[in-house]
Amino acid sequence: MSSIDDDALAEAYNRALDLEKAGKLDEAAEAYAEVLRLDPADHGGAAVRLASMGRGSTPPKAPDAYVSTLFDQHAEVFDSVLVDQLGYSVPLQVRARLDEIAPGPYARLLDLGCGTGLTGEALEDVTEDRTGVDISEGMVEIADEKEVYDALYVSELVHFLSAIDAPQWDLIVATDVLPYMGDLEAFFAGLARHCAADGILAFSSETQPDDTFGSASFRVGQFQRFAHRKEYVTALLEANGFTCLESNPIIVRYEQGQPVPGHLYLARKQS
Repeated sequence: MSSIDDDALAEAYNRALDLEKAGKLDEAAEAYAEVLRLDPADHGGAAVRLASMGRGSTPPKAPDAYVSTLFDQHAEVFDSVLVDQLGYSVPLQVRARLDEIAPGPYARLLDLGCGTGLTGEALEDVTEDRTGVDISEGMVEIADEKEVYDALYVSELVHFLSAIDAPQWDLIVATDVLPYMGDLEAFFAGLARHCAADGILAFSSETQPDDTFGSASFRVGQFQRFAHRKEYVTALLEANGFTCLESNPIIVRYEQGQPVPGHLYLARKQS
């Protein structure tokens, strides 16, 4: 960040936000383009904002700098905001579905996008060894304080899955991860490499009505998160050697008082 003109960047970003809120989308797009010129790493998520406004192409993922910055900024208040204000309960929903169809216990858990450890806490008593991974150092620090995990890593998830040399895990979870990824092919390939035969994969997604996707498999919604077609996700599961056990519609969270629809997937790695 040292080479960035922080004052100019803040001015450009605030101008872009104001124009977007005022509905002046073409002018906002020009301002976000200036933000990207000043900050090519895109700590403010200009690329996903442009896509959500329909003024830019859909990126393959949310910028790493944006995701890590976003969650670092909210780490200290993350649990109360997400659970109490946004009604987020996906970790508990994962636990309920596992109890119903694949109760374990599990020797080794890999929690991708572990955040502050909400999913690790929900699964603590049915797992013996727990590994958490998150791109946000601030989130990992909070998770470490909870003493839920046996190992914690600060890493982008696809990079972690491609670089880690470790035994396979028999339970892999990824709650609230897909909304920050567009193209899922490399991610699912990594999951396939690290999920043990007959192991369980549990993850959530956000979605939208099919007629909003056009011919695309994923798109950026109005809150700058990615939504995925259910057919795209299930096809990738099959292509990577997973049997989809269920894909239930859920409410992922509430945004501005409105429910955000999604799916909760449970899949088994074919032996």
